[in-house]
Amino acid sequence: MDKKEIYEHLAKIYLDASLKKDEKKSKDYPGLKNIFFLMIAIVAALYILVLPNLGKIKVKNFEIALILQPDTVKINFNFNPAQKEAYSLNLNRLNLSRYKKLAFAAKKNTYADNIALRVEFSNIFKEKSEVYLKNIPHRWHEYTLDLSNFKGISDWSEMRDISFIVERWNAQKDHGVVLIENVRFLK
Repeated sequence: MDKKEIYEHLAKIYLDASLKKDEKKSKDYPGLKNIFFLMIAIVAALYILVLPNLGKIKVKNFEIALILQPDTVKINFNFNPAQKEAYSLNLNRLNLSRYKKLAFAAKKNTYADNIALRVEFSNIFKEKSEVYLKNIPHRWHEYTLDLSNFKGISDWSEMRDISFIVERWNAQKDHGVVLIENVRFLK
């Protein structure tokens, strides 16, 4: 055998061995092609079914909000010298005309006490309006108030403050705690 024949023989053995290795690899993953085509089919189905209806899909529990006070605020009242206890947030001439609702969570600290909470808005034109929430519960409760319920405010473009007030005549006991958190305005 000469060099050329030896070279061709070795090349044939090498090529046969590498072809068998490639066949072995494709036999190791026979479902790979099926998975690939299944993924393409799923993406195509989503594109056909979901994309045209994307504008019609309604997402529940989604809100566009302006968060004023995300942390918990404690109104610790003791009516021996005072007649009311309040927590106020300075709105600094905030324009609320684009917002429709006020939302927050509240609870009282003691189970037995019966407490009503006054929520009051005022603007720079000295207009004031309030809404009373009766029977604040012992566990966190989410409140959503329509701003249209605050009848005394005619101009929401330059608001001065919002106050959460506990008054002596709206609490069963002379002392207690009301907690408020996550105060925000919703569109």
